[in-house]
Amino acid sequence: MPSLSELPGEIKRRKFIRALKRLGFEIDKRGGGGSHYKATWPKTQKCIIIQSKLRKDVLYYLLKEIQEYSGVTWDEIKNNL
Repeated sequence: MPSLSELPGEIKRRKFIRALKRLGFEIDKRGGGGSHYKATWPKTQKCIIIQSKLRKDVLYYLLKEIQEYSGVTWDEIKNNL
């Protein structure tokens, strides 16, 4: 898990969602409320809500959940951005 200082300032949500799709997540626009997206890991059916603004603190929290639910690491996501 990277520290906050190692994360980029802000990532575009579209690029982040594309990387998650490549890694096997299912993305649903209707699952989140308002402008949020829902990313589901198919093997466990655990879902993560992705906000429209991916600041460092939000990204850190999302990466923690993603790694816990799916085992996908930040390095794998970064390679698919």
